[in-house]
Amino acid sequence: MNVTELMSRLGVDEAALAGGALVVTTPIDGSEIARVAIDDAASIEAKIAGAQEAFLAWRAIPAPRRGELVRLFGEELRAHKDDLGRLVTIDCGKILSEGLGEVQEMIDICDFAVGLSRQLYGLTIASERPGHHMRESWQPLGPVGIISAFNFPVAVWSWNAALALVCGNSCVWKPSEKTPLTALAVQALFERAAVKFGDAPEGLSSVIIGGRETGEALVDDARIALVSATGSTRMGREVGPRVAARFGRVLLELGGNNAGVVTPSADLDLALRAVCFAAAGTAGQRCTSLRRLFVHKSIYDDFVPRLKTAYQSLPVGDPLEAGTLVGPLIDHASFDCMHYALDRAKAQGGAITGGAHLGEAGWYVRPAIVELAEHEGIVLEETFAPILYVMPYETLDEAIAMQNGVAQGLSSCIFTRDILEAERFLSAAGSDCGIANVNIGPSGAEIGGAFGGEKETGGGRESGSDAWKAYMRRQTQTVNYSTELPLAQGVKFDI
Repeated sequence: MNVTELMSRLGVDEAALAGGALVVTTPIDGSEIARVAIDDAASIEAKIAGAQEAFLAWRAIPAPRRGELVRLFGEELRAHKDDLGRLVTIDCGKILSEGLGEVQEMIDICDFAVGLSRQLYGLTIASERPGHHMRESWQPLGPVGIISAFNFPVAVWSWNAALALVCGNSCVWKPSEKTPLTALAVQALFERAAVKFGDAPEGLSSVIIGGRETGEALVDDARIALVSATGSTRMGREVGPRVAARFGRVLLELGGNNAGVVTPSADLDLALRAVCFAAAGTAGQRCTSLRRLFVHKSIYDDFVPRLKTAYQSLPVGDPLEAGTLVGPLIDHASFDCMHYALDRAKAQGGAITGGAHLGEAGWYVRPAIVELAEHEGIVLEETFAPILYVMPYETLDEAIAMQNGVAQGLSSCIFTRDILEAERFLSAAGSDCGIANVNIGPSGAEIGGAFGGEKETGGGRESGSDAWKAYMRRQTQTVNYSTELPLAQGVKFDI
């Protein structure tokens, strides 16, 4: 696990990894892997000012030309996928196939954005005034501040940055202080692409390293037109009002206490595999991880014992090793949160299977299943760890009510072969989440669909569909191509 050599191949100088005030450790074994510099107030100011200057130049570049830079960046990611994917695993602890998958997600969104650079479509609008036409146009918004979380240390940035760049904006990235190395590596790859592009303005993309105060600098700076923040609901409650106070825009991707329903008609083998990945994959540290499971009473005694057996067989260990399916929690604090939640669940009468600490180095745990009779207490709170609360239900309406009965509204799923049940779940009276799936778990979204949720999840949308509009300002334009001046609504003002 030679991090210095890996970072060098990705374009990061060895000097950037030593002597800084931020000690970086890997969750694989808890060892120190770097010491990186924290941006001070002067450095942050310079990068935000640079982003503003870069925006003024970049917005004038035709969008298809802007797409060419993103295409070149995608090529850098393709060439360095193995190294960057390995670094993701070292930095945040997810298994290697997930690390590589995260880089593939970056490549995919670059491809999406390149196509989008020729499709920033507006509208033509019929005017009631003779000799006039109206249209709706989309203009670049301004510098975009991106605050990302540790669990997807590069993909979430790319969802924002690839779209923001083709829309004509610059980007300032504040990564999690738990995973700064991946951000430095991605910035180095972006700079390589910018050199190949030839005339990208300096400061078009930058990284600021630090803790809470670093994020606050982005949140409070009026030059940052949009703050896209991914993290906890608590964080969103602070970011949203502060940006709103200066009339800036926010795109919030916050908590997700996601649920699934297993119906009597479900393919139980498929459901078992899907539940295991959704609940235990990434050590339960996805915002879309499955945290609550409602199993119909008629199949509960068949399905749940099989699920517990499968959980006991999941290979937990070094995420760089082939065959591992569950890596470590990010740190000791996450381990403490997991066991605090398990203690509360036990006090509620929950029957716990799993949850033990495994190994001496790193925070490896056996994913836990908690069987509970009631949908209450700790179940209503999101714990960022591999805990799956399992409860029986009798009617689909009861299951949907429990599914919707939490503060968050990110992702959801149902396992059924009954078309009426599936369509009921997907209807306006069904799941209230931003993502609703049938016969697939709540996690593992593709970049083609807009990603995000409702309620305390924040309401933001990133990645595909028309999410690009968040990074632009809408402008209604009216052109008079006559020599007359008729007024709308028949108003007369003759002089």
